[in-house]
Amino acid sequence: MSQQQLQQLSQELQEIEEQIEALEQSVEGVQQQKTETDEAIEALETLDTDSTVQVPIGGGAYLRATIEDIDEVIVELGADYAAELEEDDAVDALESKKENLDDRIDEINSEIAELETESEELEQQAQQLQQQAMQQQMQQMGQGQQPDE
Repeated sequence: MSQQQLQQLSQELQEIEEQIEALEQSVEGVQQQKTETDEAIEALETLDTDSTVQVPIGGGAYLRATIEDIDEVIVELGADYAAELEEDDAVDALESKKENLDDRIDEINSEIAELETESEELEQQAQQLQQQAMQQQMQQMGQGQQPDE
């Protein structure tokens, strides 16, 4: 019975570890979005009308382009929606997006912490079961021995 319990605990621990890894990858993805948002904010704050920039067109290719009007910024709002905003409003929208990304990172890190706590508890249970199994084996070995008469 305890061997079956140990196997079940081991499986649960493995599942938790997989969940933690997936959540850590999510944090990395959100962190990348945050970095890109920071770069966009910096670009908006440093570029002017008539600045020349490299515009990605996909596949690792870029075109050189001149900014016609820095006050016409199209910002992705989420859920496949975007809006044309003035420069200051675009920066505000991106700052808000960054705050939401920070909140999401905090939420994911909280989930990771909860899973790590659960994992530690399961590991303690597994250790207790192993100790009990060893004690039972020792007792059985002790009962099987006959004292010399």
